[in-house]
Amino acid sequence: MKITIDIDCTPEEARRFLGLPDVVPMQDALMAQIQERMEASMKAMDPETLFNTWLPASLQGLEGLQKMFWDQMMSAAPSGTSDERRGGSSKK
Repeated sequence: MKITIDIDCTPEEARRFLGLPDVVPMQDALMAQIQERMEASMKAMDPETLFNTWLPASLQGLEGLQKMFWDQMMSAAPSGTSDERRGGSSKK
């Protein structure tokens, strides 16, 4: 013997009938928080903001690299006039 019962109800009605808690307010609050965080993250990804955040650090790194190369070249250069050591040409 096989018995089939069809129940026609909405998920909200089934939830209430079974005594399950209403989680819609909690989901709405969490979704609002997620949206706020995503909007804040999108503002941080603004090209101008990224440029201002990254540029100073990269410039300091480039200046340090340039100074290191310059010091290495100066120490490896043969003794000569100070003008030659700065990259200028000496007059002959």
